[in-house]
Amino acid sequence: MRNLFLMVCLLPALLIAAERGPAVKNYPADQVTDGVYVIHGPLGRPSVENQGFMNNPAFIVTDEGVVIVDPGASVQIGEMVLRQIRKVTDKPVVAVMNTHIHGDHWLANQAIRSAYPKVAIYGHPNMIAKIEEGEGQSWVDSLLSMTDNATRGTEVVGPNHAIDHGGEVTLAGLKIRFLFEPKAHSDSDLMIEVPSKKLLFLGDNVMLGRLGQMRHGTFKGNIAAIDMALKVDAAVFVPGHGATGGREVPKTYQRYLSTLRNEVAKQLDEGLSDYEIKPIVVKLLSDYKDWVDFDMEVGSHVSIAYLEVEAEMF
Repeated sequence: MRNLFLMVCLLPALLIAAERGPAVKNYPADQVTDGVYVIHGPLGRPSVENQGFMNNPAFIVTDEGVVIVDPGASVQIGEMVLRQIRKVTDKPVVAVMNTHIHGDHWLANQAIRSAYPKVAIYGHPNMIAKIEEGEGQSWVDSLLSMTDNATRGTEVVGPNHAIDHGGEVTLAGLKIRFLFEPKAHSDSDLMIEVPSKKLLFLGDNVMLGRLGQMRHGTFKGNIAAIDMALKVDAAVFVPGHGATGGREVPKTYQRYLSTLRNEVAKQLDEGLSDYEIKPIVVKLLSDYKDWVDFDMEVGSHVSIAYLEVEAEMF
């Protein structure tokens, strides 16, 4: 009888646990400059193995609190980010900043909001509008599928503060500036400058060591966004995926985008099809052949650039 009573008492907790995917293992937080930490995620797509974790969550610690940038793809990843923060400081999280609509960067907002119900979450107005139209739930569903339900329990918690190009806020004593180029990696990409740290968060306008999809953006706009980034007086550049570094980080990715787009335009003018252009571009981009998903993405990039350049001719 006693055992039956215990089972009845434990049943609600067991049901809740069954509704959630497993915890995400701890990943190290690398200090990239004074008070600034980046948890560099694995390079690749969301999968069973990485449990959907593949972006670069970051946090800035000040005397007044903590600001998080792009906490990740699931409630479990957000909880992992909070564990890493607690290893550095017991100060409260005062704000979260989301760089763009792609769910691998922001669905972990849920964990931060759960721990800090009044936390302010910033995002571009286009991101907020897309979430209201249902794109957030689409990302929840996609990540569940790609991870075999490892992200189970994740719910949509989007930004509650809209911020656009040229916007400035002071959070945890830090002045923060926002940069935006329409139709870059997507149409919602914010880059986040922290002048006192000479720091710029690039979001997915820049990747290093991997290629991602470009179907939501444009090559021309993405190149322009990196031009904008390179005009910022920053020494530390944090990409959306890949290693943090200096100015070589945005320059390396911009070289990929520019080389591909320029060659597509040149060969289109010669009358070649995108299928015929691909091997020419692949040869020119041999320095990038070892990047994760190069073989998977370069063909679609050529096709997207082809359509983009072709549309500009009319």
